[in-house]
Amino acid sequence: MIDARVKFRHLQTFVEVARQKSVVKAAELLHVTQPAVTKTIRELEEVLGVAVFEREGRGIKITRYGEVFLRHAGAALTALRQGLDSVSQERSGEGPPIRVGALPTVSTRIMPRAIALFLKEKTGARIKIVTGENAVLLEQLRIGDLDLVVGRLAAPDKMTGFSFEHLYSEQVVFAVRAGHPLISGRQSLFAHLSDYPVLMPTRASIIRPFVEHFLIANGIAGLPNQIETVSDSFGRAFVRSSDAIWIISAGVVATDIADGVLAALPVDTSETRGPVGLTMRTDAIPSLPLSILMQTLREAAGTAMAAEAKRTA
Repeated sequence: MIDARVKFRHLQTFVEVARQKSVVKAAELLHVTQPAVTKTIRELEEVLGVAVFEREGRGIKITRYGEVFLRHAGAALTALRQGLDSVSQERSGEGPPIRVGALPTVSTRIMPRAIALFLKEKTGARIKIVTGENAVLLEQLRIGDLDLVVGRLAAPDKMTGFSFEHLYSEQVVFAVRAGHPLISGRQSLFAHLSDYPVLMPTRASIIRPFVEHFLIANGIAGLPNQIETVSDSFGRAFVRSSDAIWIISAGVVATDIADGVLAALPVDTSETRGPVGLTMRTDAIPSLPLSILMQTLREAAGTAMAAEAKRTA
């Protein structure tokens, strides 16, 4: 039986503080005072009988009890939001919204075709596509702000409460402009890597550990001209206008390489290969439009892999 003392404001405030990792930021977004947020969290902790947040330096972090409660609180808010949306959409004749987090590796490789196939189904559903770092997208998925994340499989400790469906596997590439001095292969990539600016995935990105292990295994302990970025638009523009080397998931630059705008340096990066697929909350039940979108993503992934196999055959 649900404790009547738990109100909507308790769930909303708790989820926002968990998302922002800050009482001050949560108060700003909820348009209430900081003491009001603190009071609401304390009321929730009294009902639960445990602390959901604890001090960490100058900030706060969620406790293990808070992590457990967050999964259910996020699901409850999501269900309520979907209920309200469903009534509104029923009145307006629109389908339920679909909120998808897409990592750069799928945004250019399979998402456009998947969306084109989805639109042909005429579900009437509105689609919102969000891009960003994997950790950010998974956090939004966990608290119910997203329905699905499409991208690389996260580390095991990040997958608690999630399910993953494998679509395909891919590796990173060292992408450069057409005509780059290292394309011929006459010069050793690793001997001359430090001579050029190198675009690296950020430390929070999911492929960063793969890249670091690969570089260390090939004798590269550090890069003097390193630029960290998850912006594919910046990476693409910078590499095309310079001799920079872009270490990036193959899917992000697959079309550029196929069109001859960019090229992949001749280096075996197969050990950086990792699974790409669909991540959802284990407690989530996909709506019919979301199920249709997931099927079009499977079809688009199959088409992309078949085309790649044909090119490399």
